[in-house]
Amino acid sequence: MTQQELEDFIRDLVPVDVIHVEDMTGTQDHWKVMVVSPAFEGKSRIEQHKLIFDPLQPRIKTNEVHALTLKTYTPEKWAKLNG
Repeated sequence: MTQQELEDFIRDLVPVDVIHVEDMTGTQDHWKVMVVSPAFEGKSRIEQHKLIFDPLQPRIKTNEVHALTLKTYTPEKWAKLNG
């Protein structure tokens, strides 16, 4: 999975205000992802992560995605952090 494919995959899951996708090893299977989305409003961090991780399970099972570090923020939380 390329960086663009992963970004597009996530954009198809949730509306995205900001997204950063980084290939951590150059092998296109270890990713660091940060997503800001209004879809995370009112959800716990676990619920936010499940919105991304659950649909990725088939790709995780085949090791197309071997590792994913995920940070999620609501637009309000992101604005406070970047005030």
